[in-house]
Amino acid sequence: MIRPKFLLFCQDILLVYLGLHLANLVRFGEWEVADSGPGVVRLVVLLFFLIPAIYFYELYEWQKFFNRQLLFTRVLATVLTVFLALSVLIFLVPSIQFGRGLLFIALFLFGLMLFASRMLICRFSGASQFATRIFIIGCGPLASRIYDIVPKDHNIHSYVRFVSCTEQTPEVDQDLVVGNIKQIDQLVQDYRPQKMITALSERRGNLPLREFMHSKLRGIDVIDATSYFEQVQGCLLVENMQPSEFVYTDRFKMTPFMRSYKRLYDIIFSSIGLLLTLPFFPVIALLIKLDSPGPIFFRQLRVGEGEVEFFVYKFRTMSQDAEAKTGAVWAQKNDPRVTRMGKFMRKTRIDEIPQLYNVLKGDMSFIGPRPERMAFVERLKETIPFYSTRHFVKPGVTGWAQVCYPYGASDEDALEKLRYDLYYIKNYSVFLDFRIIVDTIRVVTSGFGGR
Repeated sequence: MIRPKFLLFCQDILLVYLGLHLANLVRFGEWEVADSGPGVVRLVVLLFFLIPAIYFYELYEWQKFFNRQLLFTRVLATVLTVFLALSVLIFLVPSIQFGRGLLFIALFLFGLMLFASRMLICRFSGASQFATRIFIIGCGPLASRIYDIVPKDHNIHSYVRFVSCTEQTPEVDQDLVVGNIKQIDQLVQDYRPQKMITALSERRGNLPLREFMHSKLRGIDVIDATSYFEQVQGCLLVENMQPSEFVYTDRFKMTPFMRSYKRLYDIIFSSIGLLLTLPFFPVIALLIKLDSPGPIFFRQLRVGEGEVEFFVYKFRTMSQDAEAKTGAVWAQKNDPRVTRMGKFMRKTRIDEIPQLYNVLKGDMSFIGPRPERMAFVERLKETIPFYSTRHFVKPGVTGWAQVCYPYGASDEDALEKLRYDLYYIKNYSVFLDFRIIVDTIRVVTSGFGGR
């Protein structure tokens, strides 16, 4: 299935291409040949900076296009950010041969086309041809949960309806129940759904495979609840998963090649990060010492790959001997143990910088699940299904759970973060890592989730 975000991504590549060539036509009176050496370089450089900027400012979240003022602000911020970044790059690397006049015109035209294309999507998204019509098969707790995560649609022709499979009293809004699965042929003709989501809490004896097969042959997309939850939420519905879902899939597999190139960029990123931040260590150390007595660095045992413990290093953010009386406890919001300097470092993630040394050593990866303490791990393994699965990869300085979910401070939060950790392990790719890096920058600049 081709998703809207993928179509937007392809459209933006085309807009970058058109913007660059139209700018060349305006500036020099000729249509630049895309396969020429300088032309290819300029196109690649623009794509390399523009696509992450578009993602950073959430211009792939089409539900946010309907606020015209917000859309204009985000497009303007995207263009200005890329213009400033490329101006610095051109100054440092003159061989790129990308004059500021051409760059300004190209970005201006691209910004206009980007804003116009998003506005056109808003204009026509209300047509009946673009409506989202969904049947949820089931009327129990799982069906109710799936209904809650269906993206809100501005199209008045869109709907979500339930189809019951048992005689039990529905646990959803009964006004939205349109019939029984035995009537599915007639219901499909009457409502013409595009998608059917199977959300049965108990499948044994209730799964209407024949009806699903007929619906599939009619061109309806039939998908189970766990897969739909993964598509929409970007995490896994752990409590409804079976061990077979880990076994009979091409995912959940870290090959030696994948581990090798992950280790390669871990070494590159951690080395660059340490070289860039080392000059600031004395300043940070002085501020920590002036704020509160105690050591500059904090060392603590955490659980790594294969549930092997290692010492993780961070800048100290709590008062000395903060857990002397309480033992291992979660960090809470407005935690009194955190120092004034510690609050700032946690919000900005500065305290995490020494973990780059752990990455360079090989105890951690740049991206992966957050390393937890053994006291928490032993307890969580008993209460959360598949919790140990997160230890089949190295823990990370940042990760999918860290950028998608705020700081966890309870067993319930640990379950929610596990959903994202398992999604990362299942769908690992270089592109997902790149997305996490961009999201990490956004999280750091916004202070999301720090405690």
